[in-house]
Amino acid sequence: MDVRRRLPSKPTASDRIPAPSPVRIQASDALPLPIRHTNKIFSALFMAALYFLMCRWREKVRTSTPLHLLTLSEIFAFVSLVASLIYLISFFGITYVQSSIPSNEDEIDEGVVVDDRHFPPTSSAQSANPPPPPCPLLVDNSDAKIPSFYPDDNDEEIVSSVVSGKTPSYILESKLGDCQRAAGVRREALRRITGSAMQGLPLHGFDYQSILGQCCEMPIGYVTLPVGIAGPLSLDGRTYYLPMATTEGCLVASTNRGCKAIAVSGGAESVVLRDGMTRAPVVRFGSAKRAAQLKFFLEDSSNSDTLTVVFNRSSRFARFQGIQCALAGKNVYMRFSCSTGDAMGMNMVSKGVQNVLDYLQDDFPDMEVISISGNFCSDKKPAAVNWIEGRGKSVVCEAIIKEEVVMKVLKTSVPALVELNTLKNLAGSAVAGALGGFNAHASNIVSAIFIATGQDPAQNVESSHCITMMEAVNEGKDLHISVTMPSIEVGTVGGGTQLAAQAACLDLLGVKGANLESPGANSRLLATIIAGAVLAGELSLMSALAAGQLVKSHMKYNRSSRDISQVAAAAVAAAAGTKNH
Repeated sequence: MDVRRRLPSKPTASDRIPAPSPVRIQASDALPLPIRHTNKIFSALFMAALYFLMCRWREKVRTSTPLHLLTLSEIFAFVSLVASLIYLISFFGITYVQSSIPSNEDEIDEGVVVDDRHFPPTSSAQSANPPPPPCPLLVDNSDAKIPSFYPDDNDEEIVSSVVSGKTPSYILESKLGDCQRAAGVRREALRRITGSAMQGLPLHGFDYQSILGQCCEMPIGYVTLPVGIAGPLSLDGRTYYLPMATTEGCLVASTNRGCKAIAVSGGAESVVLRDGMTRAPVVRFGSAKRAAQLKFFLEDSSNSDTLTVVFNRSSRFARFQGIQCALAGKNVYMRFSCSTGDAMGMNMVSKGVQNVLDYLQDDFPDMEVISISGNFCSDKKPAAVNWIEGRGKSVVCEAIIKEEVVMKVLKTSVPALVELNTLKNLAGSAVAGALGGFNAHASNIVSAIFIATGQDPAQNVESSHCITMMEAVNEGKDLHISVTMPSIEVGTVGGGTQLAAQAACLDLLGVKGANLESPGANSRLLATIIAGAVLAGELSLMSALAAGQLVKSHMKYNRSSRDISQVAAAAVAAAAGTKNH
C-alpha cells in the first residue's frame, strides 16, 4: 500500500512551522495531586508519625514496657514514618543529583539556537500529523549501512516522484539517509519545476549533515561570501585579527585603518555592563485586576527565590536574573532575563520561561498563555526596551586617539571629528527619530562579523544599537571616542558556530566553543571584540567624511577601474585565438 503523502500545492501550517519542543517528562507527573500538595501531605505525615512514636516510646520507657512490642497503631506509624522519609529524601535528592549529571538536554541548551517559531501553539492537526523522523545521519551509524527509501529506484525516479508531489521534499534526508544526495535530488526537482538551472549556486563541497536539524531545512546548495581580515585590533592589552564576511568594498579596508589608528595610540579598552538574554511571554486573564495580581506576585521579592529555583531547573547554564512586567488591559507581558553561558541562549531562556509558566498555572488557573513570545523581549526588531534595558551583552568600548595619529593616519583634525559627530551621529539621528542608531555605520561591522562567526544575522537589528561619542581631551589635543552597545546578542556555541568555516573564524579570535573554566567568558569576549571593531569602523568612516574622502574611496574599492572596451577587445581576441588554435 502506498503510504506516501502528496506534496500540497501550498505549504500548510504544519509544513511551515516546526513541531513544538517535546515536554520534559518528570517523575512527579505521575502523582495524582500537584507536586506542592503531595509535598505538604508527606511532610505532615512524617512529623505526625515521628511525634506519635516519640510519645509512645517515652511512655514505654516510663512504664518499663519492652520497646520491641509494637501495637497495630505503632506499626502503622512506623511504616508511615519510613515511607514519608523515603519520599522526602527522594524528592530533595533528585534535584541535587540531576544538577551534577550532564544530560543531552543541557548540551542542546549550549548547542541549539531557536527563535519564536519553535514555540507555536499546539494544534490537533499537528498532533495527528507528527513531523517526519530525523535523518539517520543524526545518529552515529558510521559502521552501519543505511537502507535507502527507494531500494529499487534510481535518482531519476526519485526526482520524478518529488516533481509529481508523491514524495514531499522535506523528507528526503530522513528517507534517503544521505544528506548530499537529498540536496541534489531536491535541486534537480526544483530545476524541473521552475525551469531555473541555478548554475551559479554551488552544490558540492559542503557538509550538509552538519546543518541538519539546526541550521537550514531543505537545502539545495550554499552561498559563498568573501571573508576579509582587518587588524590587528588592540583591545584590553591583547590583539585580535577580525574576520569580516562582506560584499561591500572599502568596509574591511576602512575598519583596518581604524584598527591601525587605535593600535598606534595605545589600544582600546572595553567593559561588559550586563549579560542576560530575555524572553517575554504574553498571558491573558478575564480582567485587568486579575492580570495586575499576577504582576504583583511576580515582582514581589519574597517570590524571587521560588521563581529562581523553578526557572533554573531547565539547564545547567541558565541562571535566572529577574523579571519585568507590563500590562496592556487584561494582558500581562513578562520579560524574563537570565544568563546563558556561552550560548546565545534563546532556547535556554525559553525553556526556563516555560517551566515558570507551568508553575504559575497552579496558583493562577485562569491564566491563558497566548504565546511564549509577546514581542516585549524584543527579538530581531528595533525596540526601545533593548536600547534602555539591554539584551544579550551590553558593552562600552573606548580609546584615546592621539592628535598626530588623527592628522597622519586619519587625515583630519580632532575639532572636525567632534563637530561632525555632534551634527551627524547625535543631532542628525535625533532629527531622523532614530532608535538606537546614533552612529555612522555600526551595522556594517556587526553584520560582517556576525556572518563570519556563525551568529544569527537577523539579530543584527538590535545588536547594532550603538551611540558613538567623541570629545576633545588633554587640553583639546587628543580625541576620546567611545561606542556604547546595549544589546549585542552573540554566542560561541550552537547554531551556525559549529559549521567548519564559522568555527575557524571563532578560533582565529580565540573564542571557539564553550569556556569550561568560566562559562560565558568566550561569548562576552566576542561581544567586546565586536564593540572594538565597531569603534575602529566608526573612527575611520567619520574621518573619511570629515576629510571628504568617502566618495573617492568608494569609487576606488566599489567600482572596477578596468576599461570596458579593453575588456571586450581582450575577450574577442581570446575567442579568436581559441578558434585558430
